Amino acid sequence: MSESTNGFPYFKDVAKGAGIGLGVLALIIGGFSVGGIGGAAPTETSSAQQSASASATPSATPTDARTCSVSADASDPRLGSFHAVVIDAATDTVLFDRGADKPAATASALKLLTAGAALNILGPNYRVDTRVYQDPAQPGTIILVGGGDPTLSRTAPGQQSVYRDAPKLSTLAVGVNAKMAGVPITKIIVDGSLFSGPTWDANWERSEQTQGYMSEVTALQVDGDRQNPAANTSPRSTTPVLNAGKYFKKALGASAATATIVEGKAPGSAIEIAKVSSQPISVWIKHMLQVSDNTEAEALARLVSLDLGYDGSFSSLNIAIKKGLANTQLDSTGLVIKDGSGLSAQNAVPPTYLAKLSKLVMTGFADFSVIRDGLPVSGESGSLSARFGGDLKDAVGQVHAKTGWIKNGYTLAGYITARDKTNLIFAIYALGNVKDDAKDAIDKLATGFFRCGSQLSNN
Repeated sequence: MSESTNGFPYFKDVAKGAGIGLGVLALIIGGFSVGGIGGAAPTETSSAQQSASASATPSATPTDARTCSVSADASDPRLGSFHAVVIDAATDTVLFDRGADKPAATASALKLLTAGAALNILGPNYRVDTRVYQDPAQPGTIILVGGGDPTLSRTAPGQQSVYRDAPKLSTLAVGVNAKMAGVPITKIIVDGSLFSGPTWDANWERSEQTQGYMSEVTALQVDGDRQNPAANTSPRSTTPVLNAGKYFKKALGASAATATIVEGKAPGSAIEIAKVSSQPISVWIKHMLQVSDNTEAEALARLVSLDLGYDGSFSSLNIAIKKGLANTQLDSTGLVIKDGSGLSAQNAVPPTYLAKLSKLVMTGFADFSVIRDGLPVSGESGSLSARFGGDLKDAVGQVHAKTGWIKNGYTLAGYITARDKTNLIFAIYALGNVKDDAKDAIDKLATGFFRCGSQLSNN
């Protein structure tokens, strides 16, 4: 399954959890009349009714002076098990709280953490090299060594893959053929061993691969191992490293016509004869956020792990990503990070954490302006380009947020410039047995936040 936005499908992500509906129930029992949003005059509650609502959401601030309610939209059954938080970015006042401090699966909103860690540890100008070596003991043997760049492309010169202006195998081939000086290439060793451990998480569904949302996590692959290098959503294989070797052999042409291709590692005596460098990871991050590219996210997470001295495995990410975000001073207690993309249902991050991280994105903390520039915008760009239409069009251009979706959850996290010009930071989780229409419910609720602004009630 996929969602498409102006021709840009974005990738799904796994989520599950439990929400809180007690505030709504208390209001119904108390006979509270819910006021509308977007111009309708809200009905004030009695002290007893306010107390009942506050008991359901104790972390939110008192709502005496805030009378704009979104409780009807927050109780939409399409939201499933519901978690959410809204905070006034200027005052840090919690305006709305539904299980905001409970860690739960984030889906692709986790990519905000991956992006932040990569920018902090690697820096926005970090580039990844793909190298070719020659074995002096076997002059006809060359070794293609992956450095963790999934954007390396097999497309012909002048053609574009989904990773625009990515480095090309053809460039490597030209360099190799020049260095080989007519020596026939009899063997191509492909080395994708830089990342340790399994190449597929046990909690990921294989449909993510066959339907075209996720590749095996390897340090050597071409076009994110897509069958169609020009399509964001395209089936992937279980042999990305060998596939890279096949495409490289083709690029080498006649000099490698009879070459065999095997997986292996470069010997210590090997001599570098060619390399290509990726674009800066700032380019990766913007693309990753716009279309929710899982392959780029996993590569970034593992590069962070390696740079911090870990092994680039799935198991290293829980500590590596947290260390990568240590300078934010955000409380990482309770965070569980199983991957870099958000595909695992075992990821767990409280909505409050995502909201506070979004404030740092909004303000351009450190190099987080890269994330800010890459966020989809409601009704305008990326995975939000086709959303917030119809009755929600007044929020077009005002919601800057990362989307998330796969089997059992939809999420949205970022910041909103409200109608009254208040900057709101927020996170919404619709988890459990939810369907595609959860997106519509999320968008309606986010539009409610936009309309209410600083007057948003926790009722």
